[in-house]
Amino acid sequence: MVTMAPHRSLAPRRPLRLLLASAVAVTPLAVAPTAQARGEGDDRTVLTVAVSQSVDSLSPFLAQRLVSTSIHRLAYEYLTNYDAKDARTIPGLATAWKSSPDKLTWTYTIRTDSMWSDGRRATAEDAAWTFTKMMTDQNAATANGSFTANFEKVTAPDPRTLVIKLKKPQATMTALDVPIVPKHIWEQVGDFSKFNNDKRFPIVGNGPFVITDYKVDQYVKLKPNKDFWRGAPKFDELVLRYYKDGDAAVAALRKGEVSFVPNLTPAQAASLKSAEDIKVNDAPGRRFLALATNPGARSKDGRKFGTGHPALLDPAVRKALFHAVDRGTIVDKVFQGHAVEGEGYIPPRFGTYFWKPAAAQRIGHDPAKAEQLLDRAGYRKNSSGKRVGGDGRPLDFRILCHATDPNDKAIGKYLQEWWGELGIGLKVDCLDNVSDPWLKGDYDLAFDGWSVNPDPDFVLSIHTCAALPATPKDTGATDNFICDKRYDELYAKQAVEYDPAKRADLVKRLQSRLYDTGYMNVMAYPNAVEAYRTDHIESITTMPSDGGNIYGQDGYWSWWSAEPAAAASGGEDSGSPAGVWLVIGPAALVLLAVGVWAAVRRRSTADDRE
Repeated sequence: MVTMAPHRSLAPRRPLRLLLASAVAVTPLAVAPTAQARGEGDDRTVLTVAVSQSVDSLSPFLAQRLVSTSIHRLAYEYLTNYDAKDARTIPGLATAWKSSPDKLTWTYTIRTDSMWSDGRRATAEDAAWTFTKMMTDQNAATANGSFTANFEKVTAPDPRTLVIKLKKPQATMTALDVPIVPKHIWEQVGDFSKFNNDKRFPIVGNGPFVITDYKVDQYVKLKPNKDFWRGAPKFDELVLRYYKDGDAAVAALRKGEVSFVPNLTPAQAASLKSAEDIKVNDAPGRRFLALATNPGARSKDGRKFGTGHPALLDPAVRKALFHAVDRGTIVDKVFQGHAVEGEGYIPPRFGTYFWKPAAAQRIGHDPAKAEQLLDRAGYRKNSSGKRVGGDGRPLDFRILCHATDPNDKAIGKYLQEWWGELGIGLKVDCLDNVSDPWLKGDYDLAFDGWSVNPDPDFVLSIHTCAALPATPKDTGATDNFICDKRYDELYAKQAVEYDPAKRADLVKRLQSRLYDTGYMNVMAYPNAVEAYRTDHIESITTMPSDGGNIYGQDGYWSWWSAEPAAAASGGEDSGSPAGVWLVIGPAALVLLAVGVWAAVRRRSTADDRE
């Protein structure tokens, strides 16, 4: 029997992007597993997770993909965490925090029981060094620079005290989703733009797990941090193994070779509904799936680059394309009901910040309106039915599609049909790696998506002008090169607003502005559809605890709380949050993999960000 039980505390980072096929296999001590599952000749319990996203970097300063940032949540502590029950802020490396009356100085009390895996104590100096490095080295700010851009000075008066002085108030000071690294290790690094932290193992950290090995597009291996202050995980090893084919992970689940598979396609979920000893969990997701248009790739120094179609710089063309999209069909036919129609940028799961356009503002399904917009803008059909602009160039677009994401492919076919009726051509470019053309601006449209955190600042920051790359050769934190003055003004206001209600209103206004620019249009909020073997799993922490998801949480609760069934039957109270107890039989074969979600923490769905 599997019970979904709540936990006391928790946390992860930004925005999260979609589709990650994953599987978990547990080999209990009480059963004689295969040599592959246990390792030749030993009795270790191994928790195997199969994922469909490649690791972009094991450096916390560079990593942006969901699979990578998820690994870093396991390996490093953050100042604060998110509770698994309701995502409220709870202690992490810091046990307490307070703001000065003028809101410009924040003081954090650092716990004394956090140890680096090499035996040294984690102190306020480590946190001060981490933040200061991000403030003084642009390459160290690649992944999380938005959190420190407003910092004036960070100091550690003593091992237990961290002081951050701000240039102006900052609303995210209890939600700094930045992994704290050991100063004595990282101060030896030279070029942070090239250091991927993937050559020397084990990697020193202070989270619940320690990274012990990594092979590109094969696996990442981790072991429990026996000195983790909250208590060590119960498995002897955690393995993330890359599966390019999600069906292979599902097949392994059926065979009992794995125990858990997240982010199922509707077809996979349907096929598992009646399977013996398998339960499908369908929970509201923290992701969105959107259409992103190339607004004209540019860098901070003003240079333009890329091969985006110039017609997409015309708001009328963008609006016409979106009017032709039938979100109801996408939810019903592509997701087969395992999603909600898209509206604002923040998913409805985050009720405080959820926004929907007013009736007069909404770009609903209206093909006739799309035709009118194109005609009025001068893009008329020629004798062969093709839309052509005043420059004689036909409206033929390309859309970046993740090769590992069947939803991208399915929606792409609908778009070809819908836009084809408007006289617009569409080439669906399904690639294993969409990051390269995306970063170079070599696309017209793209399937985009992010996993949103309880605090939305990060997903909002990636559309500011400050997120653009410094030069065309650099990599910025931008999602898709949007730079809008009005949006930036609203972002700046919400960033300094400490009043929750006023900040929520500003966040909604930000979403309204982003919607009106027409550079992005959210099509759906996919559910987190997962499946597990009921004969292997006894319990696991979901987030939120009441009907939430297991994979891709805002923290480390699921894998940290999971226990082998043999340990569970021993009757000992570990003091850990209720977790999934994973057990696998003699035929258990450890197959795993570090996924392919995509993009510099940002290429949606299978190639997604956090």
